[in-house]
Parts: sequence; structure tokens; C-alpha cells
Amino acid sequence: MTTDYCFRTTAKYAFTQSLPILSGFLFLGMAYGVYMHSLGFSAWYPVIMAVLIFAGSVEFIVAGLLIMAFNPSSVFLLVAMISARQIFYAISMLDKFRGITGWKRWYLIAGMVDESFAINYTADTDKAGVDKAWFMVLVTLFLHLYWVTGSALGAVMGAVLPFDLKGAEFAMTALFLVIFVEQWGREATHESSLLGIGMTALALVVFGKTNFLIPAMLGILVYLTVRRSALHDKLTNKVAK
Repeated sequence: MTTDYCFRTTAKYAFTQSLPILSGFLFLGMAYGVYMHSLGFSAWYPVIMAVLIFAGSVEFIVAGLLIMAFNPSSVFLLVAMISARQIFYAISMLDKFRGITGWKRWYLIAGMVDESFAINYTADTDKAGVDKAWFMVLVTLFLHLYWVTGSALGAVMGAVLPFDLKGAEFAMTALFLVIFVEQWGREATHESSLLGIGMTALALVVFGKTNFLIPAMLGILVYLTVRRSALHDKLTNKVAK
């Protein structure tokens, strides 16, 4: 009974945390399904790709590559560059994943996208009755299902109904703004948040909007590594007060 209650509580909390992303993933998934249909692919193509790849930007790019001459090395390099930010997500999640083994760990690694990282990293998993491992697995699963469902709807309905999804992608931007504001309110010190804003702005100016992400993350990683001891002491003093 206790185990069942814990799982239900965890599932409910995971669902409520993932719910704000539902509309964004459905719209973007539908756009992806419609796009695949416009390229001439049958409905099962985007569905299978959504299940196996689960990386929105990569799936859009792969869709275009499927109608071009096959070049494995180019595909590998392109996907590696697009998904390089996952390396930094993984480093940030090392403590969160500690103690999680077996298929749960592998699924969390394979299913880590921007949104699942944001939720799993910032959510309060110390709540009574919430299992941390299952919470992160269920958040990832719910997001995966949202994306697959949106892709399937877009693939099936793309040939029947005219869709105008222009601007729907802003749902993801709005989501991350809300997460940032909530995180700002919970922080003992805002140095890391200000660092993220400043380093990103600097990289955007220096490298341009198409190449700024990786340099910005590298800069943040180097700064936090150098300032690790000082930040730890600052946080400890803030909490003590």
C-alpha cells in the first residue's frame, strides 16, 4: 500500500510538473509530423523517429537529410554539433543520477532533452512521498509521450487539415523564462544566473546567433570550475544566515 501510494504521488507530481510543456510539445510535434508529410513520408516515419530519436531539432534536420544522398559521417558530425549541449546537461545531472541504476539510468540518459533537464534539475524531489528516481523517469516518459503524440497527430492530420503553427515555438521560450524566474526566486545567490545571462550575451555578440551556444556553455563551465570553492563558501554562508 505504501509503495503504491508513493508511486501515485510521484506520478501525480511528475505529471503536474510536465504539464506546462504539453501544449508546446504537441504543437511542435504536429509541426514535425506535417513537415514529414510534406516531404512525402507516410505517417509511421515521424512516429518511429519520434520514439527512437526524441530530439526535436535533430528530427527536423534528419527529416531533410532523408531525402538527400546518404552521408553517415556528415550526419554524425551534424547531430554531434547540435546535441553537444547535452554534455553540459549530463555533467550538471551527475549528482541527481547518483544511485540510479539499470534501465532507469539508461532511459534518463537517452531521454534527456532541454525540457526534461530543466524540470528534473530544478524540481523539488524532496517532497514527502516522492521517489526521486521514478519522478525523473516519469517526467522524461511524459515528455516523450507528448512528443510522440504530437508527431503522430501531425503526420495523420497533415494531409487532411491545413495547419498554421507559426509562432507556436514560442511556448518553449516562455516555459524556460518561467523556469528561470522560479529558479531566481529560490537561489541563495544570483551569481550563476547572472553568469549565464552575461556569458550567453557575450558569446552571442562574438560568435553570432548560429554558433554562440557551445562557446557560451564552455565559458560558463570554465568560470564555475574556477569559482567552485568560492561559490560553495558563499552558498554555505547564505544558508547559515
